[in-house]
Amino acid sequence: MPHLSHAPIVPDQVTAELAGEADGAVVTFVGRVRNHHAGRSVVALAYSAYEAMADAATAAIVAEAMARWPVRVAVVHRLGDLAIGDVAIVVAASGGHRAECFAATSWVVDEVKRRVPIWKRERYGDDSEAWVDPTAPAGTIPVQG
Repeated sequence: MPHLSHAPIVPDQVTAELAGEADGAVVTFVGRVRNHHAGRSVVALAYSAYEAMADAATAAIVAEAMARWPVRVAVVHRLGDLAIGDVAIVVAASGGHRAECFAATSWVVDEVKRRVPIWKRERYGDDSEAWVDPTAPAGTIPVQG
């Protein structure tokens, strides 16, 4: 399964590829586009990426998680224009027990946000736009022009 998708993500399709007969747990995180950020009304957003690097970085994170916990992991992140409520990312872990599945899923979500070159551009209710950047003083960088 590819790690990046320009098409809508179906969470059940992601988890269906993981579960095995010996697995007692499947944990799935579904990240959706919300209608607010930092006190502002969000009406839409777009994700862009350096796709080859983003796919390689995501594959490395998946491999690290599977080496660290006895689980299988899948990650799919959406690219392109998304509306409020759309699925932006699915991270799933399948294994023998819930504890390692929860731990792996949480760690993978954090690592994808930290290490994968995917950028989010939000459009607000006042028609302004900004790049989301947690390192910026306000958490965003306004789009100029």
